[in-house]
Amino acid sequence: MTHNFFQSFILLLLVTDPFGNVPLFVSALRRVEPHRRAKVILRECAIAFIILLLFMLFGRYFMQALQLSEISLRIGGGVILFLIALRMVFPQADGIFGHIDSVLDNEPFIVPLAIPALAGPSALVTVLLFSSQAKMAMGYYLIVLSLVALCWLVILLSADRLQRVLGARVITAFERLMGLLLTAMAIEMLLAGLSIYLATLPVLLN
Repeated sequence: MTHNFFQSFILLLLVTDPFGNVPLFVSALRRVEPHRRAKVILRECAIAFIILLLFMLFGRYFMQALQLSEISLRIGGGVILFLIALRMVFPQADGIFGHIDSVLDNEPFIVPLAIPALAGPSALVTVLLFSSQAKMAMGYYLIVLSLVALCWLVILLSADRLQRVLGARVITAFERLMGLLLTAMAIEMLLAGLSIYLATLPVLLN
């Protein structure tokens, strides 16, 4: 259980990529009054947390309504995580999620900070996998999500300081390292889904 807990925590932390989101948050909050920035970060993290929590609690019913199998979710999730990981390892000029208008008016709301920066497609797929696989009790997954959200707050509330102290190169190096780890986990997820699918082929063909 400890292994599953740690693995789930690392996977969700890598997928939400708070270190990689530091430049986006700094850019998006540049036109926000300094005394408002912490409140905006808290609000956006709370929105992302609630969205991921809803997907995790009701993900199984969502899958059933769309007639999605765990195998397809594993394979599709592995592909999405792999593509996200590649963009982390080989940074693009327009960021991990493609071009995003990082400043909307003076104060960003939901987009792009809560979605897709934190609660993006890969994070939604990950929590859906949590609810469908149920390797641990749901309470442990809630603790995982809460700890990851706490990491968001610690890192993003220090975003200005981190970017100033560490510099863009060090943050990019962190992001590439996280991308490398996520690549291995994505391939593992993809291979697991393919192996289960191949094992069911004889049954389907009969």
